[in-house]
Amino acid sequence: MKFPESWLREHVEVDADTARLCSTLTAIGLEVEGSETVGGELPGVVVGEIIACEKHPEADRLKLCKVSVGGGEPLQIVCGAPNARLGLKAPLASVGAELPGGLKIKPAKLRGVESFGMLCSAKELDIDADASGLMELPADAPVGEALSKYLGLPDTSIEIKLTPNRADCFSVRGIAYDVAAALGSSVKPLLIEPQPTKIELMLPIELAAGADCPRYAGRLIRDVDASTPTPVWMAERLRRCGIRPISLLVDVTQYVMLEIGQPMHAFDADTLRGPVGVRKARDGETLKLLDEREVKLDEGFLLITDADRPVALAGVMGGWDTRVTESTRNVFLEAAHFAPEAIIGRARKLGMHTDASHRFERGVDPGLPRQAIEFATRLIIQIAGGKAGPLKIAERAQDLPQPQPVTLRRARLARVLGMQVDDAVVDALLRALGMEVESTSEGWRVTAPSRRFDIAIEEDLIEEVARIHGYDRIPMSSPTGAVPPGRHPEDRVPVAQLRQATAARDYAEAVNFAFVDAALLQRWGLPAEVVLANPLASDMGVMRPSLLPGLVEAVHRNRDRQQDRVRLFEIGRVFARGADAPVETERLAAVALGAARAEQWAADDRAVDFYDAKGDLEAISALSATTDLRFEPGQRAFLHPGRSAEVFRGDVHLGCVGHLHPRLLKALDLAQEVVVFELDVGPLAQRAVPQAAVLSRFPSVRRDLAMVVPEGTTWGALESVIRRTLGPQLKRVWVFDQYVGPGLEAGFKSLAMGLILQDDSRTLAEQDVEQMVQGAVSALETHCAARLRG
Repeated sequence: MKFPESWLREHVEVDADTARLCSTLTAIGLEVEGSETVGGELPGVVVGEIIACEKHPEADRLKLCKVSVGGGEPLQIVCGAPNARLGLKAPLASVGAELPGGLKIKPAKLRGVESFGMLCSAKELDIDADASGLMELPADAPVGEALSKYLGLPDTSIEIKLTPNRADCFSVRGIAYDVAAALGSSVKPLLIEPQPTKIELMLPIELAAGADCPRYAGRLIRDVDASTPTPVWMAERLRRCGIRPISLLVDVTQYVMLEIGQPMHAFDADTLRGPVGVRKARDGETLKLLDEREVKLDEGFLLITDADRPVALAGVMGGWDTRVTESTRNVFLEAAHFAPEAIIGRARKLGMHTDASHRFERGVDPGLPRQAIEFATRLIIQIAGGKAGPLKIAERAQDLPQPQPVTLRRARLARVLGMQVDDAVVDALLRALGMEVESTSEGWRVTAPSRRFDIAIEEDLIEEVARIHGYDRIPMSSPTGAVPPGRHPEDRVPVAQLRQATAARDYAEAVNFAFVDAALLQRWGLPAEVVLANPLASDMGVMRPSLLPGLVEAVHRNRDRQQDRVRLFEIGRVFARGADAPVETERLAAVALGAARAEQWAADDRAVDFYDAKGDLEAISALSATTDLRFEPGQRAFLHPGRSAEVFRGDVHLGCVGHLHPRLLKALDLAQEVVVFELDVGPLAQRAVPQAAVLSRFPSVRRDLAMVVPEGTTWGALESVIRRTLGPQLKRVWVFDQYVGPGLEAGFKSLAMGLILQDDSRTLAEQDVEQMVQGAVSALETHCAARLRG
């Protein structure tokens, strides 16, 4: 956004020079990319009028002019500009004047004719880059008046860089609100009064684009003299905004857009039949635009239509057939509110970029169309005459954006900024930005003006307070360099320790993608519950329900690269379908293939098996050691049914361990046995908080039992029954022998177990021990079909 400083100061009075104004703009987030001084004091340069113009007697390209400066004798000037002519008003630098480039004007003699001054171009005065001829001033320019006074020089053209959320600052008035808030001033009222209706003609308006165009305003103005030149004050402001003046009607719409922020368009009303409408383009429709390009449209574009005929590309550019020219007599002015999502990317799709699309893509105040029409009508009638018709506004009130109140909490503001800001300061600066502020017990309830599309949540208001109050006022504190001690619940084993313990068991850590192929899960017999709508690749379309498929694929790749012994583990999240969102669970998984130990001379080479993985698993779980693990036969589809188990700690299920199923190995093209385990980290890491207790002063008693049980009975089942029966007086129980053979029935086995019994309050008598042992034997007979071996 580029604008002249003088224009901004018409909207807000501030006691700040140009340097401070620019630094303030940058400090509040409107970064000044550059500033350029336009013109200067130009002492000795006045408005002159050529009252006589003749050919130079000795040079074909020079002219001998008599120039009036409003008083005294006319000056004789020799001029070579092609547009020098009788009646022209142009800047005159008299003898003694010094121009911005350092040129000092002195009396001169050109081809034998004396010249007492110089008629100037805009470039010579450092006003514009045009050096093609004299700078032509309007016919009503006061002869003899200092040019700097007439043109408002010197001035500064300031260019600021705006972030996409600050669409409200694409106008001089929008910038004025921020400047006023930052410098403790207030924005002057902009009085735009309704223009009196002189004619009753009006084109009907039809809205057929739904929420894409909820408001459209239009007005007819008849008997306009469009050939009237643009006033110099308007043309100069446009130039200082980086816009080349074209014609009065076009320049008025540009001027209104730059001052208040509403893009507009002017149609030649004699080319319209009506009704004027807004609708979506039909696929394949074409339209010739103002730049004389014919574009092919699709249903993603919005059109302004005349009796259903496309006449403009909504929010981007007008059409060629209905353009205004200097011969235009009747004008139809339009100003509309378009939803940003209906305009975003449309100009870019056609390889274009316009001031209108740039603003509509970011959002324009929906309350501006009426003001813009009234403002433009007043300017046109004042400059070029005409009779205004009634202002017609069509709208869909339900689709117009409505500012919603946002709560700003005092405590939240202080926490985010790291400082306290006085309530009065917060209230004042929010009001200076044009917001409605209501005090509450916790802070403020703020409603932003309709031009501030970027105010939606509490953090947006905190940003406003920070940037206007001053980022430089926020206290700075350097890092101390001290690393605070990590806090971890005492009843949980840190994941880092689980990682270290697994690595200590000779597993290397792997990191796999959380995305897997649905076909791979199908081979494993696992559900594809969380499917991605937009996957990175065709083989990464499902969030993994288990860590094992990815780990086994990594093992396969290592095996293909001649690695005979592979042991990998991973700690990561798996995903399952939830009621509202996917459920994430952290797990620890490991896989092993090849020899149980690395090749060495002191031990025989053997393949890794179930008991190696079980031992590793028990060693890792010993970190928490709340109770011993319990293993029960498992029936998972991807595990070998006779060589796998489900893992429990008490009644809590942890996961599984075992060999992969032979069918799965064949499907995965693996020729060797693969042993795996996978556990939920949550229950695995849970541990009892250590508590001090007095050691029993009384002796313990050992008893050994040999029980004959069915061959399918697991030690875990026997242990569970014994612990449940004997309670706290059982300090330890373990199995130390297993016998199968002569002396036992087929299908039975004998398990020898040791029991350590101890009471904390007394010495156990022999009869107490015998009673406890008999109770354990009875419970095993009842629950496990066991009998005492004779």
